[in-house]
Amino acid sequence: MPPPTTPSAPTRTDSPWTDRPWPEPADPRGAALLLEDLREIWTEHGLDPDRLRAPGVERLLAALGGNSPYLAGLVRRDPEPFARLLADGPDHAMAAILDHLASLTPRDSRADIAATLRAAKRQAALAIALADIGGLWTLEQVTLSLSRLAEGALDAAVRHLLRSAHDTGQIVLRDPNRPARGSGFVVLAMGKLGARELNYSSDIDLIVLYDPDCHPGHEDLRRIFIRMTSDLVGLMEARDADGYVFRTDLRLRPDPSATPPAIPFPAGIVYYESLGQTWERAAMTKARPVAGDIAAGRRFLRAIQPFVWRRHLDFVVIDDLHDMKARIDRHRNAGRAGLSQLTDHTVHDPGQARDWLLGHDLKLGQGGIREVEFVAQALQLVWGGRKPELRDPTTLGALRRLVRSGLIPRAEGESLARTYRMLRRAEHRLQMQADHQTHRLPPTREAFDAFAVFMEEAGGRALAAMMLPIMQDSRRIFEGQFAEPGGPGPSVDPEAEDLADHLAAAGFAPADIPPALALLQRWSGNRLRALRSNRAHILLRRLLPALLARFSRQRDPLTCLRRFDAMLARQWAGVQFLSLLERNPALIDRIATILDGSPFLADHLAETPAALDGLLDSATEDEDGGSEVSAPQLVRQHVARATSTEQLLPILRGLVRGEEFRLSSARLEGRMDIDPASRARTDMADAVIRGLLKTVTAEHRRRHGRVPGGAMAVMALGKAGSREMMPGSDLDLMLVFDHPDDVTESVLPRRGAAGDGGLPPRPLPVGQYFVRLAHAFIGALTAPGPEGPLYEVDMRLRPSGSKGPVAVSLAAFRRYHAESAWTWERMALTRARVVAGPPALVRTLRAAINVALDGPPRTTQARTAKARRTILEDARAMRERLARDLPSTGPWDIRRRPGGLTDVEFIAQALQLVAGAPTARDPSTRVALRRLARQGELDPACARLLAQADHDWRSVQSMLRILFGPRPPVDPVAATSPATAEILLRVVGAGTVDAALDLMDRRAQAVRAAFTHLIGPI
Repeated sequence: MPPPTTPSAPTRTDSPWTDRPWPEPADPRGAALLLEDLREIWTEHGLDPDRLRAPGVERLLAALGGNSPYLAGLVRRDPEPFARLLADGPDHAMAAILDHLASLTPRDSRADIAATLRAAKRQAALAIALADIGGLWTLEQVTLSLSRLAEGALDAAVRHLLRSAHDTGQIVLRDPNRPARGSGFVVLAMGKLGARELNYSSDIDLIVLYDPDCHPGHEDLRRIFIRMTSDLVGLMEARDADGYVFRTDLRLRPDPSATPPAIPFPAGIVYYESLGQTWERAAMTKARPVAGDIAAGRRFLRAIQPFVWRRHLDFVVIDDLHDMKARIDRHRNAGRAGLSQLTDHTVHDPGQARDWLLGHDLKLGQGGIREVEFVAQALQLVWGGRKPELRDPTTLGALRRLVRSGLIPRAEGESLARTYRMLRRAEHRLQMQADHQTHRLPPTREAFDAFAVFMEEAGGRALAAMMLPIMQDSRRIFEGQFAEPGGPGPSVDPEAEDLADHLAAAGFAPADIPPALALLQRWSGNRLRALRSNRAHILLRRLLPALLARFSRQRDPLTCLRRFDAMLARQWAGVQFLSLLERNPALIDRIATILDGSPFLADHLAETPAALDGLLDSATEDEDGGSEVSAPQLVRQHVARATSTEQLLPILRGLVRGEEFRLSSARLEGRMDIDPASRARTDMADAVIRGLLKTVTAEHRRRHGRVPGGAMAVMALGKAGSREMMPGSDLDLMLVFDHPDDVTESVLPRRGAAGDGGLPPRPLPVGQYFVRLAHAFIGALTAPGPEGPLYEVDMRLRPSGSKGPVAVSLAAFRRYHAESAWTWERMALTRARVVAGPPALVRTLRAAINVALDGPPRTTQARTAKARRTILEDARAMRERLARDLPSTGPWDIRRRPGGLTDVEFIAQALQLVAGAPTARDPSTRVALRRLARQGELDPACARLLAQADHDWRSVQSMLRILFGPRPPVDPVAATSPATAEILLRVVGAGTVDAALDLMDRRAQAVRAAFTHLIGPI
């Protein structure tokens, strides 16, 4: 398929494609010789002379003959393909070349394959070069066409080699007519080919792998595939009278000095899981199967995905890539140094700029292509595990995504992209001159001036004046990303003799200094696992002044230091943790606030390093003015990429923990009110429920087929239903399924894949089918992990409670609520919200909920005085029973105290049943109170009072959980530090404990009075 044509400038529809502003010839004699030779060749081959007289053709030939001996040689060698190219244009020419490669059959002779590949390379090289020089194609189209050529050549070669091995009895293929399918032999494209960014004279980086399971019991498989790899390299790069196809490089494979050219899957997976380095992670971000068994290649890449895309943030990768770039600079003569420090006079003086650029390496030198790639790859590796939307293998695509995510300022992203485009264009022109794999600018003024003509600039001085400022800007961005944060700055050694003076200067109280000194001595030597490397100690010394300064600003600096020590002691990788703090100073402030104010979150942070991800999101959100990609969006992206529930669950657990910590820290610092925090927490739960239902259902269908016309939906009740989830809230769920009456069993696909463990899928009776699906779904939500399950789940609100089936049919749900439901069950149903399931079933279930709450159509039963008295008396009696069986433990028992949160919720739920109209209902308590007031069921002033109480009670209860966990103390103020008490009093809205208690008592009395008036006395 030809690349889409996007000309850089408008063209006249009545002019041939050759009528372009071609570069002037830097060598007029070479231009004249090419035109002279071509006229003779044209006559010898009997070609149409009108082709040479077409508008722009003489200028085109002058540009080639006067600037590129290589391209001029291609024209002389292949005049007939060149004549077709003049007639049809590069788009048509490339399409024909790729179609010809695809038409090669695996049984063609090796000599024919080799000759065809080399001819295709020559013809494509000329067509692509002319499309590039003439401005017919964008950079992306040029690199994509080069990459497609390489892919087509590799595919044809591998198909031929596999079929040859089969025909000679070396291997047995599943389908000899399609040799690659199921062969287990795959070629991974790496680097620029993997990203479809090949440059004009690039080699191709490959990793060749094979899956031994595709050829069980084959003892000689290793030798056969190694030989096949050697033959593949020969087909690609051996030079003969027809030239060559592509230079190949296999050195990106695992441990290339000690491993064979073809690697078995198990060895490759074990290597990356145990010994893989940062540069190999970076390389694998661009890996892509391009030839052979593509499905096997995708299986391999999925297997090593956790190595490439770390779930937890890892800023040490930036230092690793910086060190790699520094080694390149030291060991390769890449050009001049000090680009970022050049004065404006030097940069903007054309003569000095040209002299500075002479012989400079556009790829490896300062301000070069590799630096742009490093910036993009480093940030992708840091964030891509949690933000799948960043995983674009192309450099320009990655920069766009990083800008959209707020990880690179827009101006910097645009500057890097401008540099990259400019340098890739110059790189291509350099390589077109002689088909050399060079990235180095000409070393002399004369040669530089000649190259400037090919770049369509007035001369070398003009070219340098254009390039150098752009490269300097890019270099400064690179240094800003990879420089040590804050520069060298002050440092403090935990073993320093004057450490006590540092503590005093930081603001530690005299009485706290001796225990602080004793604690800091633990940070010297190798006593802590996290501090067993020299790099970790260097980072700690640089961080210690900032840590001590921020801790000293808190109410209890010594407690902060002790809790930070607990965090540090539990870290497996101190360098990663300390690098994270160094590169995100705002994160230290977040941590200090938590360590000072919330013993529960401090312990959680120490025990759950993944929670730092959510804390960092808060810091980034403040700096960028809002997070571009929300946590629920991340859930949806990971669900879309997941291949199994088992793979998905660890990712979701990390995302849920991070989001919970982000919201809790925002509440702790007063940056977020209870309502948006509750909505965000519920949105996260909704996304997880929908994602897991989708993934679990897909797996269930592979095992047991599908029920025609049948489906299951998830209904949330309680706090999840009302979108009022708090820290630690469980999920009150009800699972409802429906199916046509005449369907009694699931149906398997005609060609079903093997189920779990390779067992064939088997059908199930409908009821059993949906019960098993429900168990699998709940099992996924509650499956234990290192940090606990995703959510605790409570299903006691389903019909028949814990004694009933885990999933209920829609018919049974309707029947139960029409005939048997208690008032308290109908009250619970006012908070029901259908959050997942097929749209048709969701609509039907919502209608069934409305019927259950309103009563059958055309009746007014719910509005009769008797029914009203029954509902209110049932609600009153139930509240009275709760008060007797589960009495309040004191004024801080926000839910159960008289006039507390339960009273507010009972009023809203009972009055919604009394109203019996959808316009008076909403799962959210505060919204329902407003609607009841509009319907005349509630005095507006009373509605406002209850809504304010609902907000304030939830705010206090949520903060108690943030500060103390799921079981706060009876008297939290007396049981905690001054800093924690201060946070709690702030949420209550009082300055002292007595004022807080008085305020809560008055609020509770007002709510209880409303309850007595509206529902009845207790």
